Amino acid sequence: MQAKTLFPNSYLLVGVCSDDLTHKFKGFTVMNEAERYEALRHCRYVDEVIRNAPWTLTPEFLEKHKIDFVAHDDIPYSSAGSDDVYKHIKEAGMFVPTQRTEGISTSDIITRIVRDYDVYARRNLQRGYTAKELNVSFINEKRYRFQNQVDKMKEKVKNVEERSKEFVNRVEEKSHDLIQKWEEKSREFIGNFLELFGPDGAWKQMFQERSSRMLQALSPKQSPVSSPTRSRSPSRSPSPTFSWLPLKTSPPSSPKAASASISSMSEGDEDEK
Repeated sequence: MQAKTLFPNSYLLVGVCSDDLTHKFKGFTVMNEAERYEALRHCRYVDEVIRNAPWTLTPEFLEKHKIDFVAHDDIPYSSAGSDDVYKHIKEAGMFVPTQRTEGISTSDIITRIVRDYDVYARRNLQRGYTAKELNVSFINEKRYRFQNQVDKMKEKVKNVEERSKEFVNRVEEKSHDLIQKWEEKSREFIGNFLELFGPDGAWKQMFQERSSRMLQALSPKQSPVSSPTRSRSPSRSPSPTFSWLPLKTSPPSSPKAASASISSMSEGDEDEK
């Protein structure tokens, strides 16, 4: 990738050494040469993979493949009896230094596997690999399998503890909700009870009203002692009063006198009217 960044329009060739050369000059590999070929062939930045490449790049090899620059990290690579196998490439001005990615190397990967060997051995035994395939002795196989069973039991206990904690938390939440609802309902019930049966409640008022109605229904009505007097209105004129005088029953002395008396009475009446 770094070579493609430095030379975007370049054609990137990657040489891969065989297992014999690698085991001879560097050591045992995790992947064999066929796996290494395929891994590089599927890299998007690689244009071509050169199989069975030489350990030290010779001028003939560079000329055969028309290589203009060689990209590698700048740390001197001592091998095959040389302090730096890329020394002549650097002197020819054909060397392009790249930077190593920290934590990503074959040596780091092997160190992790060796350090956690028991974990990986138990993991592969659990996945179906045999002790012979893993080069594990009979005693170690039984020990690893026993440890796997112990780990399973620990995991089950851990799951049970987590579930029990979740159950307890749910019960606590529900109990808290129930207590709150009970308190709300109890307040509502007490308020309704006081409104109905309290000192000034509706039940007391209704009882008093019914008691007064029953007393009114049971007590007899009293007759009035005297009829009320009608008061005269001041605007109305009083009715006239007459005083009757007794008349003498003696007959008149003459008819003429009798007519005169009758006419005088009628005139008096007219005057009063």
